[in-house]
Amino acid sequence: MRPAIRQKYVVGNWKMYTNAAEARRLAKAVVDGMNMEERVSVTLCPPFPYLALVGEIIEGSRVALGAQNLYPEKEGAFTGEVSPTMLLDLGCKYVILGHSERRHKLGESDAFINQKVKVALAAGLDVILCVGETLEQRKTNQTEALLDRQLTLGLADVPADSLMGLSIAYEPVWAIGNLEHHATPQQAQDAHAVIRHRFGEMFGEKSAQTISVQYGGSVKPDNAGALFCRDGVDGALIGGASLHADQFLAIVRAAISMSQTQENTADTAA
Repeated sequence: MRPAIRQKYVVGNWKMYTNAAEARRLAKAVVDGMNMEERVSVTLCPPFPYLALVGEIIEGSRVALGAQNLYPEKEGAFTGEVSPTMLLDLGCKYVILGHSERRHKLGESDAFINQKVKVALAAGLDVILCVGETLEQRKTNQTEALLDRQLTLGLADVPADSLMGLSIAYEPVWAIGNLEHHATPQQAQDAHAVIRHRFGEMFGEKSAQTISVQYGGSVKPDNAGALFCRDGVDGALIGGASLHADQFLAIVRAAISMSQTQENTADTAA
């Protein structure tokens, strides 16, 4: 029997970068470079003001549209916030929740992130839930406990029938945009194994084997292949490199190459 192969995901998080002209050029370059590739799921997450613009450019292509955040209400007096229904109205398929910058710079709690996850999934958005430890937590051997807590609280009361719309992004805070500290492929693989194990305890082994776990933390074209070839690393959440079409597409190609290798290996083993 042919073993199951999880699809690779490559997600570009543009954070608070680009203007309208840059967003247009970047989105078009990614679409043109992608063609109709189906092996890897590719998503662009521009800032809120450019969602509609980017959505128009990628419409009809293999590139999906994602948002960087949302507020867990359909509508209301929440000045400056954006609802799940607004994102869907603009054509978003994905939303990033629990990113470390929102946890550590804006003070978002696991309980608040949990509200967002449940509301987003209920609305029909696919959620990329970010988890990960700081350098101090890693140095003091708190990584496993921290991941356990973020998953347990962040996914509390999430219905099992909504798990198909969920993926996890492991982003060690100490490796994001950091020239001095980089997670090795082995460190990424180990953390992904911890995440998958805890996910299995919460939702069952079958769900643990099907959930996509992406890596995020200074992923570049020169280290993407080494990460993607590791067992349990199902893709990448890209920050800085996603702002350069050539770098982003090189990472996509690395994911495509690894997917092809896995398919060939599975065919041989079948």
